[in-house]
Amino acid sequence: MTSLPPLPCYLNGEFTALPDAKISVMDRGFIFGDGVYEVVPVYAGQPFRFDQHMARLERSLAELRIAAPLTRAQWLGTISKLVASYSALTGTFGGNDSRIQLEDGLDGQNQLIYIQITRGVALRDHVMPQTISPTVFAMTNVMRPPSTLMRDQGVACVTADDFRWEKAHIKATSLLGAVFSRQISFDAGAIETVMFRGDHLSEAAASNVWVVKGGKVFGSPKDQLVLEGIRYGLFDEICREQGLGFELRRITRAEVLDADELLLSSATKEVLAITLLDGQPVGHGATLGRPGPVYAKLYAGYQAAKARALAHQGIAAA
Repeated sequence: MTSLPPLPCYLNGEFTALPDAKISVMDRGFIFGDGVYEVVPVYAGQPFRFDQHMARLERSLAELRIAAPLTRAQWLGTISKLVASYSALTGTFGGNDSRIQLEDGLDGQNQLIYIQITRGVALRDHVMPQTISPTVFAMTNVMRPPSTLMRDQGVACVTADDFRWEKAHIKATSLLGAVFSRQISFDAGAIETVMFRGDHLSEAAASNVWVVKGGKVFGSPKDQLVLEGIRYGLFDEICREQGLGFELRRITRAEVLDADELLLSSATKEVLAITLLDGQPVGHGATLGRPGPVYAKLYAGYQAAKARALAHQGIAAA
């Protein structure tokens, strides 16, 4: 059995390390995938767009009829403790007794917080029990952003039919559909799988997908067929700042294939250009198969938003 690294985590009110965190085999998250999760990016030790991530977590919990186990203030305190513990563990604050050695170029204060809440522990029954306490888990690890090469050249993706359930707006732990769809791109040597429901774009396995045409950014509508990424609101803000159009609507397969630019967004990718789709270069003219000008504006706007958030906390951007 592969041993787990001693990453700091939180489980049901206690701070511990991953190898020591244990739950019951009758936890409904294990038995049914009956739970939700959230991933919060942390830059220079500070969670980014924390309130938006908490709002999405609260929406997912409400859909599953699970009462929120912690307040936002309690979550912020928990996240802060995990971030500080990981930074100390990696020697980010200057310690010489590091137990985790980071790869070159990674910063121990740039982290990803993973939060998972399941309905709790009960004997196996499909009906939702009403009297059990939720299992509350959170952990952190270093953020591994896209490489400079990916930023400069863009990435390859493949397409597939979206065979997942029709409640994709819930950030649920039942992720077998996403596992299958991501495996499709992995097997093809690609970064992501761009999925379609019938003739219309939905999203990728673990990312939202954006279409650029005529200097305007198009995304799938916020409904039950797509998980509303936190970048939905952020991209709307950046497009306003950059003078770019922004619209959410149904997007056809033909529009995707004829796009000037295609983009991915997620907590780890931030925004990333798709330059090859099903083996064919994306775009037209001088930017055929290359990251385009709208990608450059969105990426610059994203970095500016991060810098503003850190400045608000009194922290200089790296």
